[in-house]
Amino acid sequence: MSTATPNVQAYRASLLHFHADPAFHADAHAWHEDGLLIVEDGRVKAAGDYAKLACTLPDGVTPADYRGCLISPGFIDTHLHFPQTDMIASPSPGLLPWLETYTFPTERRFGETEHARDTAEFFLDELLRCGTTTAVVYCTVHRESVDTFFEASEARNLRMVAGKVLMDRHCPDFLRDVEGGVGDSADLIEKWHKRGRALYAITPRFAPTSTDAQLRATGELAAAYPDTFIQTHVSENQDECKWVGELHPQARSYLDVYERFGLMRPRALFGHCIWLDDEDFARMTATGAAAAVCPTSNLFLGSGLFDFDRADRARTQLSLGTDVGAGTSFSMLQTMNEAYKVARLKGSYLPALRMFYLATLGAARAMDLEGTIGSFAPGAEADFIVLDPASTPLLARRTKQLESLEELVFALALLGDDRAVKATYSAGALVHTRAA
Repeated sequence: MSTATPNVQAYRASLLHFHADPAFHADAHAWHEDGLLIVEDGRVKAAGDYAKLACTLPDGVTPADYRGCLISPGFIDTHLHFPQTDMIASPSPGLLPWLETYTFPTERRFGETEHARDTAEFFLDELLRCGTTTAVVYCTVHRESVDTFFEASEARNLRMVAGKVLMDRHCPDFLRDVEGGVGDSADLIEKWHKRGRALYAITPRFAPTSTDAQLRATGELAAAYPDTFIQTHVSENQDECKWVGELHPQARSYLDVYERFGLMRPRALFGHCIWLDDEDFARMTATGAAAAVCPTSNLFLGSGLFDFDRADRARTQLSLGTDVGAGTSFSMLQTMNEAYKVARLKGSYLPALRMFYLATLGAARAMDLEGTIGSFAPGAEADFIVLDPASTPLLARRTKQLESLEELVFALALLGDDRAVKATYSAGALVHTRAA
């Protein structure tokens, strides 16, 4: 029996987290205006009212005082590309020319270990600065890109998901992964999946860049490793959808291509999902797959507007992704800002509490990681952020005149960015603090 003394920390602030989706449950969140979060050995021990929990603290444990701020579970970004960090904000008239002009040439260098490592270090620092503690990340076709990413993540003890891109056609020769791609992925799964806090994502880039043979082998790999993740793109752009229809005339829809190859299941995350129909969303729900909605990227490339109402009618699991580098910000707060506007343009309305849910517990559910990340449930990993409502003059002025919790989180979502993140914690350790 262990006699080690537990390592306990405590944090006093307003606390917000979720136990249900606000779109379908009236009492979906827990809110403690004067709250206390207690962390033991990197996991949540308790979260609730300060007045009730303070007396339970061990002798000598003094809470870190963040009063005036809001503590939330760390944000979870379910779709972005770390190799595209250096090409963010690159001009293009649309998705396909953007890939050819900027994306593929930029990804070419990720066979160079030092370049991949330097980019991964910056990328992770940027995520933590923006309050993102977990991300589902595309690497490149190069094994080096995966190894360097997970090495940098492991050094920070972060809960990260990533995978090597699979691509064996309709791409430049210097990125064509004709031999060994799926075999390399199997080796990387054995090396990294569930090592520390790392999790692996099987990553066919999108249907047009994989032959039937590669998609078939990818489905077999996913069946062999059922607790891995699958990530890919679907129905982002109308030209892309038309192209997929020409390449796969036997498929009912773009999404159906993936189902035919065994790539729809729990822990399968599909980026964008703009042009899905009702049957597509029904199939996602039935198979346990989830959508990663990327509003900033979709607006930047002019791809279209995600239909939240249609997805909600099917009860499809939803999450939010920045989609850097087509997305123009690492900030999940700015991503919420754009999601709100996309919803309004489609005739929907996204309350701020729903947006915070989608970036925390909703993402954890989409990833089949509820109870591990995304909330302050007892035993969950203590990944959390401290948000400062007075971080900018405008936010400070607006939040002096609040009448509800919804107004507070709405102001943070619509006016906040990386400056609103006062501190970021991963497994109970401080991994970012905002400079004064």
